[in-house]
Amino acid sequence: MTEDVFTEHRPLLFTIAYELLGSAADAEDVLQESYLRWSAVDPAAVEHPRAYLVRVVTRQALNHLRAVRSRREEYVGTWLPEPIRTAPEVSEDVVLAESVSMAVMLVLETLNPTERAVFVLHEVFGYTHGEIAASIGKTEVTVRQIAHRARRHVHARRRRFEPDSKATRGIVEQFLLAATTGQVTPLMDLLAPDVVQISDGGGKAVAARRPVIGRDDVARFVLGVIRTATTATTRVELATYNGMPAARFLTDGELDWLVAFEIVGGRITGLYGMRNPDKLHCAEMVHPLDRRGPSHGNHDR
Repeated sequence: MTEDVFTEHRPLLFTIAYELLGSAADAEDVLQESYLRWSAVDPAAVEHPRAYLVRVVTRQALNHLRAVRSRREEYVGTWLPEPIRTAPEVSEDVVLAESVSMAVMLVLETLNPTERAVFVLHEVFGYTHGEIAASIGKTEVTVRQIAHRARRHVHARRRRFEPDSKATRGIVEQFLLAATTGQVTPLMDLLAPDVVQISDGGGKAVAARRPVIGRDDVARFVLGVIRTATTATTRVELATYNGMPAARFLTDGELDWLVAFEIVGGRITGLYGMRNPDKLHCAEMVHPLDRRGPSHGNHDR
């Protein structure tokens, strides 16, 4: 019974933990810790299991986030969220798809842990200020103030977003064809003037240490990477990661790197390249995401 209830709510709990932490591995750790806490209580004594589990996961994720922040400040090169493979239907929920997109996840990194929790729980999952206050141990008045500050911060920095679709995948296919065949003009035509390329090697794989900005520099960077980092045995597959169209580069059958594409108005505005092997070892698994829970109704009171 205890396990069944936790399993039923697991997609929602994982989604909350991942959005708070930016790491699938850390989110799984939080879910494991939360399950142990859940298994130690009498389910019959819990009137609203979903609300209880969300509260436990939120608190565990906050504790975890505070513990890892110093490690991220010492990270070698640019830190990107751990990419997660998502089902195509995630793109049908624009709020959910945007909230796990690389651009928004990077903005969330600029919030302090409490601001991040308040923003995510309220703006993405629709919890009331009172419910959030109960989850994070703050007063409702304080939560309202934090929510206002966090919303203003995120909205000032968030980029436009178009989720994975047939049209955006078509653009990625054109881009890959131009890049792998060295067609400079078609490649440039697909890039927005202010396009940004961000790589994460974590000090364990070759990657640009700083963002590459602008159509000319990004085009040169992409062509150079394709020329030096691909071999005769490299195979490219299209997939969906973080609700975004993505390309998986496999060498000798092993995932070597992947790139998620941010596309707006038919142009590529962002490329997010992951080469850190520590963040690729679980990239095959499709993570079910959910922001409302199995009842798809109002939150437990």
